[in-house]
Amino acid sequence: MGLNTALRAFYASRHAEIPEHIREIMERSGRELAASGAAEQAVKVGDTAPDFMLPSAAGASIGLTGLLKSGPVVLTFYRGAWCPYCNLALRHLQQHVGAMSERGARLVAVSPQIADESLSITQKHHLTFDVLSDIGSGTAKRYGLAFDLTEELASVYEAFGMDLQRVNGGHAHTLPLPATYVIDRDSTIRWAFVNTDYTTRAEPTDIIAALDTLAATPGRQRP
Repeated sequence: MGLNTALRAFYASRHAEIPEHIREIMERSGRELAASGAAEQAVKVGDTAPDFMLPSAAGASIGLTGLLKSGPVVLTFYRGAWCPYCNLALRHLQQHVGAMSERGARLVAVSPQIADESLSITQKHHLTFDVLSDIGSGTAKRYGLAFDLTEELASVYEAFGMDLQRVNGGHAHTLPLPATYVIDRDSTIRWAFVNTDYTTRAEPTDIIAALDTLAATPGRQRP
């Protein structure tokens, strides 16, 4: 089953469990975010990927420049371990991390969570790729992905028991749009997925196809 098929199935099962007035808030917030043009502000194919240096779940400092020395990078942004759609997406990415490695690429995931939360999600899902903490969403802002939750939606998440104030290191309302980039060794973005809808994510098979296209590009620098 593909990732987005699994996400739609999960949405269908979860949707019915959420009270109608809460669904209305969530759906209205989603429409407003889509209408805001937030996705159009993100970096896109052909742009230079902003550099970063972020702590990993394992305690290392990892930067884009260093990663690109050994090959292309698949960079994915997710909201956090509290988001079931993110957990599902990360598990599917883990299933394809070997195929990405075979193509010389390194997968890296970024969220605004503190390192302890990154470590927890890494251990829970047995992730073998780097999970980085972008506390304050500085990197997400440079990629044009950061947005602030409405007070109404933030209250809904709080009522669900999602302590974003704690897990995001004091930056409770700022989250990244779901996004995935394939970045070439010269820091050029060659493929991009950005969506305001957190229930839709980059399909791993599309990422693999983008890496194959990148490898076949004449004249590009090889690992």
